[in-house]
Amino acid sequence: MSDRTVEPTMLDIVVTYLEMLKPPTRPTVPVPAVGKIALLRAERPTVSFYRYLYNTVGETWLWWERRRLSNDELARIIHDPLVEIYVLYVDGVPAGYAELDRRKHDEVELAYFGLVPEFIGRKLGPFLLNWAVDTAWFAKPKRLWVNTNNLDHPKALQIYQKAGFVPYRQETQTIPNPRLVLLSPIEAAR
Repeated sequence: MSDRTVEPTMLDIVVTYLEMLKPPTRPTVPVPAVGKIALLRAERPTVSFYRYLYNTVGETWLWWERRRLSNDELARIIHDPLVEIYVLYVDGVPAGYAELDRRKHDEVELAYFGLVPEFIGRKLGPFLLNWAVDTAWFAKPKRLWVNTNNLDHPKALQIYQKAGFVPYRQETQTIPNPRLVLLSPIEAAR
């Protein structure tokens, strides 16, 4: 008998969809006192830089969908002028990012949002999320939405709700187990 645990090939996840239909009325989250902070839009980021952000932020939470995209497929998304990628820097080091997708008329999707693991727990998450929400509403869409699932940070749903998002749907999806299909950044670049 082997002590090795065999991972199931498929995994059930619970996905919660949240939305805002008007800008939130909430206090502004202060800039955390963690060093010099900068938020910059990555204008046409290189695929390798985007993969660094996506893989580093998402690895703990089993983000896998964009790892499976070819460089050309990924470039078409991240170079679209209606997709905005904002990078949070602390003391000149990338600490997280938020991706706003404005490709649907009158809607903005907070497509990706998260922090580099070393920066979690420093109050940067609520700051970046509130900043991204305010930035999304700047163009006056009719709807801002996001989804999260039970593989994300345990406080993700709570943080989205505190920022003003309201759940409107929940569903269980069966996906290929990300632990088995995660590709290394080198494999994904092929």
